Amino acid sequence: MNTYDRKILSAIQKEGRQSLTELAEKVGISLSACHRRIKALEQSGVIRGYHADINAKALGIEFSALVFVTLAKGDQASIHAFEEALKQIVNVVEAQRLFGEPDYLLKVMAMDLADFQSLYDKQISGLPNVQRLTTTLVMKNVINNKVLPLK
Repeated sequence: MNTYDRKILSAIQKEGRQSLTELAEKVGISLSACHRRIKALEQSGVIRGYHADINAKALGIEFSALVFVTLAKGDQASIHAFEEALKQIVNVVEAQRLFGEPDYLLKVMAMDLADFQSLYDKQISGLPNVQRLTTTLVMKNVINNKVLPLK
């Protein structure tokens, strides 16, 4: 990874829909070199995909909560069962496994409090191997979809 690769990554994080010509001009390399570098970054797995930044509030999804999960057992089979079941809940938009307690942090998006309560009661609390759930409500997003610090 060199300076040009970092410039390419920085530019496409900020604007993923720009043309290859625009990108090559911003980075200061030829169109063919830019194309080769992008393909190499995609093939190596550095670039995993291209996505739209969708305004959840415009779709009526205005409620978010952080749910901390402590598992009853920490064996491989229990962890695998929990994680596979978790992937099936579309409202869980982020999930991190943590060191120590709690075991997981989930970011859950819902239409409103009633929608979240239903989701919590019917799906999240029924996940396999859950010992304890602790929830905190998000008051305001201060930083959202920040680009990676590429230097």
